[in-house]
Amino acid sequence: MTAIYLLGALIICILLVINRNRKVNYVLVTAFLLLQWALTAYQFMHRDTLPTGQAGEEVFGFFKADALALLMLTTLSIVAIPAYFHSYVYFQNRKPTPRVRSIYFMSMTLLLTAVSGAYLSNHLAVTWVFVELTTLAASGLVYHHRDASALEGTWKYIFICSISITLVFIGILFTSIALQQAGHGELSYPALLENAASLNVFWLRLAFIFIFTGYTAKMGLVPMYTAGIDAKDKAPSPAGALLSSVLMNMGFVGMFRFYEVVAKTSLHDWSNNVIFIAAGLSIFVATVYMLKVENIKRMLAYSSIEHTGLVMLGVAAGGVGYYAAVLHLILHAFAKSSLFFQIGQVHRIFRSKHISETGNYFKYNLPGAMVLLLGFICATAMPPSGLFISEFMIFRALFEGHHLVILAVVLLLLTLIIWAFGKNMFKLLFTPLAHFDETKMGKVYGYESISQFVLLGLVIYLGFNPPAEMVALIQEAVAGLPH
Repeated sequence: MTAIYLLGALIICILLVINRNRKVNYVLVTAFLLLQWALTAYQFMHRDTLPTGQAGEEVFGFFKADALALLMLTTLSIVAIPAYFHSYVYFQNRKPTPRVRSIYFMSMTLLLTAVSGAYLSNHLAVTWVFVELTTLAASGLVYHHRDASALEGTWKYIFICSISITLVFIGILFTSIALQQAGHGELSYPALLENAASLNVFWLRLAFIFIFTGYTAKMGLVPMYTAGIDAKDKAPSPAGALLSSVLMNMGFVGMFRFYEVVAKTSLHDWSNNVIFIAAGLSIFVATVYMLKVENIKRMLAYSSIEHTGLVMLGVAAGGVGYYAAVLHLILHAFAKSSLFFQIGQVHRIFRSKHISETGNYFKYNLPGAMVLLLGFICATAMPPSGLFISEFMIFRALFEGHHLVILAVVLLLLTLIIWAFGKNMFKLLFTPLAHFDETKMGKVYGYESISQFVLLGLVIYLGFNPPAEMVALIQEAVAGLPH
């Protein structure tokens, strides 16, 4: 099914590029959504299985639907529906040329396909290929407006991501050396896990440093977080929602699968220290920038860095932190994508994404204002947000692991983030805007906020009352890690 999905998605991408008819484009993206959900349903029915037969193993054995892949794939399939819907709304108000619209939908479809492939990848090098493909796809979305600012953001994104993917490739080479010295040659994740204890720790240490550093560009983590900030700012809001949710999840999956290998060796404690440093610095950087940022989309982008840092703190702390990290990642994807979708409406009304040029949003878009207020509560992990549960478990893991200094510093930084986030959000919602010409205000319909209410409802419901199947999948996803 994975091969059928990839082939079908490729055909749809080609048709999107060569077609210029608007209605046909919408039929094609609808067909892709059906294909995406068919893949998700099929993988649930055939979880943890590999194709039989020599030819099948050679060509298709690079993919496997394990618990982590199923969780991330389901999250992607859910977010993809409003992403395409809000893209449709975006173009209804923008009236782009047929060529621009076709390239946009092709890039979004290619991005979702590549991310899905990376989730399902069962091989270190295959993951690398799909991660590289996401850079090319995302670049088409970042450059959508085709102005000087978009060009700058696109080249910055390509440059930093190219460096990051090169670092991952070097890490794969070091892993190959470690495998060869141990008498093995298979780079699939099951083979790496099986032979982890026999790998040379010198080469494995180098491999982890390069692979972890490389994937920070996609995760939005220090040191290579900068590419994602500009990308989420320059891309249209529906595309920014994908970059701040499912794409960041992909970076986590790539890092996490290799971390599982390192965790089975004597380098486990050392790798945790590396993660602690990167995660702590990420939260610090997010705090500094959120205290002074005036661009709404960049504020949300820095908020994503903060949440990624919290996720990685959960991984490094271990114990219940493993479970909390995966749960936090899923809930954050729903919360942050809903906020990006709503910011598209904010921009349509005020023709700006700067805090100083917006205000009194409750007057101009009541349903949208309710989304932003609820989204602020969810994103800052205040009850009834499900992120409150996952953050509390992360703090518990830090406390039980005796990382009290880290815990105290993180709590202080999060307090500053909540204050900065709230200050900007409440100005947008309540402060009257001087010299605003309401006659030039863009038109927004109440039904456009329904998808965001659904996503935020999932953040609340899945945090406080997660389905048994979801709990079992998360527990299975982290079962291989030392507790």
